[in-house]
Amino acid sequence: MSHTPSITCTSLAFSWPDGTAVFDDLQITFASARTGLVGVNGSGKSTLLKLIAGELTPSGGTVRVAGEVGYLPQNVTLDTALRVDEALGIAVTRAALHAIEAGDAAEEHFATVGDDWDVEERAEAVLGELGLAHIGLDRTIGEISGGESVLLRVAALLLRRPDVLLLDEPTNNLDLYARRRLYAAIEAWSGVMVVVSHDRELLDLVDQIADLRSGEVSWFGGNFSEYEEALAVEQEAAERMVRVAEADLRKQKRELADAQVKLARRKRYGQKMWDSKREPKIVMGARKRAAQESAGKHRIMHEERLTEARERLDEAALAVRDDDEIRVDLPYTEVPPGRDVLTLRDLELMYGARIEGGLDLHGPERIALIGRNGAGKTTLLRTIAGELEPVSGEVSAHVPLRFLPQRLDVLDDALTVAENVARFAPGATNNRIRARLARFLFRGARADQPAGTLSGGERFRAALAALMLAEPAPQLLMLDEPTNNLDMASVRQLTTALESYEGALIVASHDVPFLESIGITRRLLLDGELKETSWEAVG
Repeated sequence: MSHTPSITCTSLAFSWPDGTAVFDDLQITFASARTGLVGVNGSGKSTLLKLIAGELTPSGGTVRVAGEVGYLPQNVTLDTALRVDEALGIAVTRAALHAIEAGDAAEEHFATVGDDWDVEERAEAVLGELGLAHIGLDRTIGEISGGESVLLRVAALLLRRPDVLLLDEPTNNLDLYARRRLYAAIEAWSGVMVVVSHDRELLDLVDQIADLRSGEVSWFGGNFSEYEEALAVEQEAAERMVRVAEADLRKQKRELADAQVKLARRKRYGQKMWDSKREPKIVMGARKRAAQESAGKHRIMHEERLTEARERLDEAALAVRDDDEIRVDLPYTEVPPGRDVLTLRDLELMYGARIEGGLDLHGPERIALIGRNGAGKTTLLRTIAGELEPVSGEVSAHVPLRFLPQRLDVLDDALTVAENVARFAPGATNNRIRARLARFLFRGARADQPAGTLSGGERFRAALAALMLAEPAPQLLMLDEPTNNLDMASVRQLTTALESYEGALIVASHDVPFLESIGITRRLLLDGELKETSWEAVG
């Protein structure tokens, strides 16, 4: 095995227990570079990382990794009773070091420490790089925020210094400040890195993009912005080839039709000559046979050309990506300019956050709610939605509202997509529900899928459809970290949906490019209190 860190997948195959194939004969190699692995939800990105990390076993082929692997999965929670040094994997070494410093010269302590005498200093340095210097090594996981625990897992990986680093959606649940720290660590990484993410800023730090689509990988040199530019050029060329192939197909159909008309005329003329017996029978027979052979060859030639034209069109069409867009046409969600939507007065929330004075939301305003992890953004949204009672103060919503939480638990997993929507719109007919669901890309049998079987992107679309199609129509829509776990296509679909939504919006998110894409009109920072701010102030 080579001493240079690398990942090589040869003839890789993997299927789920129900027989659903994810990969069949996948060939892919990752060498010393930072690679962004992208693809639509369900394309197998997370599955591929698990196969490389050894958490799943291939059903065929091989995965070979040269070097030690560090793997950060999605959504793995740490035991709240763990101490920080245990989460970092240095507790045993640290205990031996402290025993030696206390005068215990037992041989096993020296064996445990080995050459790692500066383990505490290195750990504190890594924590400092990620903005976690304040948490120390002796606190428990239960005393730190969810975002800090994600960064702590990253710190544990960096401390191990693996040759190969696999990161699956590492910026999920991280605030802007924590994301900046993680970006810096990724920029400084010099080994093999494969990162799955929907975070554009993170993907603009990688050296190359691997696009996983239909079980195959396409490579693009450069970061995500350069990949999108290259893809746009490629798609423009692909669409041009489709237009050329369509024109050629029309031409071949016309020529076949013209040839059939000419052959029919010749046949009628030959029959007329035969009937009138103007030439000797032997001559007419020979001419008829020759005409039939010529006609057969002519017909076969045009049919072959038509078949080839169809094949060229099919091949050209395969190169064009079908990125459907969600279409929302909900006139009852419109809020006139100046109309009172929401009033908050001297609000104190559970868990400590306060809103001194007041906050008024008017008309179709679009508010970005930002702040560090644990600042109380979700608590504020749940309080406005009526799920939590404020400690004191007033919350008054003047229009119908809906809240989409991070957990997407508005759906009943045992019900189909259509049945879930029907729960929110009991007065709507089945035909009306299905017609509207089609606009959220749940067409035909897709509307009959149980919610529990949906992928992350599908589940989000179904939850969004249930809230947007609810009766009465929501004129205030509140979203909590809506882009978490969504692929790029799903984020574009969400952006399109929100562009056509005519009500007021409050969106809690750390995803700055997404917030900028949906036309945010005000930015509110929750940091003990709520105040107007700018991106620069929190970056």
